[in-house]
Amino acid sequence: MSLPIDDIRRLSDLHPKPQGINYQYGTAGFRTLGKVLDSVLFRVGVLAALRSKKLDGRTIGVMDNGVKLVDPRGEMLESSWESHATVLANKPTTDEFISTLQDFIKTTNIDISKPARVVYARDTRPSGPALVAALEDGLKVIGAEGRSAGVTTTPILHYLVRTINTKGTKESYGVDTEEGYYTKLSSAFNKLVVGRPPRPPLVIDCANGVGALAALNLSRYLVNSLPVELENTAIDTPGALNNSCGADFVKVNQKLPPSLTNVLQPSQRACSLDGDADRLIYFYLDERRHFIVELVKAVGLDGRLKVGVVQTAYANGNSTKYLSERLPVKCVPTGVKHLHHAAEQYDIGVYFEANGHGTVVFSQPAQDLIFSYQPPTPTQSTALEHLQNVLSVINQTVGDALSDMLLVEAVLAHKSYGGTEWDSLYTDLPSRLVKVVVPDRNIFKTEDAERPKIDELVNKYTSGRSFVRPSGTEDVVRVYAEAASRSQTDELAFRVAGLVYDEAGGDQSQRPKEFL
Repeated sequence: MSLPIDDIRRLSDLHPKPQGINYQYGTAGFRTLGKVLDSVLFRVGVLAALRSKKLDGRTIGVMDNGVKLVDPRGEMLESSWESHATVLANKPTTDEFISTLQDFIKTTNIDISKPARVVYARDTRPSGPALVAALEDGLKVIGAEGRSAGVTTTPILHYLVRTINTKGTKESYGVDTEEGYYTKLSSAFNKLVVGRPPRPPLVIDCANGVGALAALNLSRYLVNSLPVELENTAIDTPGALNNSCGADFVKVNQKLPPSLTNVLQPSQRACSLDGDADRLIYFYLDERRHFIVELVKAVGLDGRLKVGVVQTAYANGNSTKYLSERLPVKCVPTGVKHLHHAAEQYDIGVYFEANGHGTVVFSQPAQDLIFSYQPPTPTQSTALEHLQNVLSVINQTVGDALSDMLLVEAVLAHKSYGGTEWDSLYTDLPSRLVKVVVPDRNIFKTEDAERPKIDELVNKYTSGRSFVRPSGTEDVVRVYAEAASRSQTDELAFRVAGLVYDEAGGDQSQRPKEFL
């Protein structure tokens, strides 16, 4: 069997690459404006089909939000293929794309006679239908079997990929439908909170994104266990997505979305999803030990299961201090693939980024032990049942705002905590994240999360810490800073931002006035 060159040429010509645009596949896939992603979706369709063939027909996932590929266990695309995606996406002409594609197939030893299966989804943005059509052309030209998951969240797509590929095996992850996702999470959550006192309503800021649809569907399975109030659900309103709402808004601005000002009651819990519902930020209106670790100990498995936490340099210094006094904590470079890989080194690995992205990963031996262990006492049996339900309520494939939300609510119910009690466990150092627009982000490199040139500034502030990190998607450098007081933190952040702007050769006439 040979490549259908004529068909590839014909369809590729329908999806030409725009001139003057350089695409880069990063942690979140290809992230840029939808209006320039048509050629990328076509070529990603081709690549996803080839990835499936390389893996003997196992199902690969594709999401249009970020245009990313999902590997068979619901994990991020293998890192060695990220560069292949970048190279193929940037070939300026159809002939060069085909030539590079032929070389790629040869060097990676792909048997194109193998079957190919791809499941794909899109979010609520207006560009979605056209982008999916381009993707389907790419799948069709390679002869892949495509399955549309419709409009849904990124975490649900990851869930579907894993359930499809483990269906009928001893590692079966659930039913491979969106309803299966809601049923699995809600069933485990409902069992976890049975017998607990009723909880006050949880306000969910849906960021006017696709998470609004998923949150509404999930809420129908939680009628008797978790009352919720959905806000910012205007998925059809142009420009509403993430506009003064969502996880990023709360994290960066460190304040309530304005739309919740007259909604939240004193001490009421609330959480913000991001646009595609894979990140979660909790907060409450202001007027100790760890749950999973406690369950492991209560079951009697603390000597057999090692629990650890993975963070990045963006984690607040006081959170690292608090956790390190109780659990092993490892710091890794920023990026989900680094966190996920490090978490897999533990029997139970917990990872979270400060932006709200994270999950809990259980090793297969840990899962086997948890579901086969025979506890000697009724108390341990109850704890074991809770631990099993914790494992089921978690979406291990990827950070999932709705899954994480249910786990948080279960923990708060077991501890009888509200927002105030939870917040009192430790006090974050004041922090600030500043975005600096630069001519070329690639001149900045992250080295062990700290750049030597800013050490002199950092040392002037009590508990000072700061680092810079170039964006993976745009010509922006993000500056993170924290210190003992709010005023010191802001001053440090804007001094480092000014340093970055000047080093990058920024236009002095356009220099932001807050930069010091």
